[in-house]
Amino acid sequence: MSSATTTTDHDKIRKWIEERGGRPARVKGAGDGGGLLRVDFDEPGGNDDDRLEEIGWDAFFAAFDENKLAFLHQDRTEGGDTSRFNKFVERAAAE
Repeated sequence: MSSATTTTDHDKIRKWIEERGGRPARVKGAGDGGGLLRVDFDEPGGNDDDRLEEIGWDAFFAAFDENKLAFLHQDRTEGGDTSRFNKFVERAAAE
């Protein structure tokens, strides 16, 4: 896998997600638990996960900051294609 980077910059995160056809989401019934934030991608190759519910960017970033998360992501695959790899990690671990 090519290298992945972390960021806490809301504008960069939103741009990365939207460029890949993604939307902010969380696991249904999870309340505001930031550890349950997800990115829901449009098809094809999306999550196709009925357990996810779309949320607004404000709620997404409020949970992101409240839970002190960082966004780990990969821009390109080893083959040079656009990557959708992402993961939410603890901010302290990413620093």
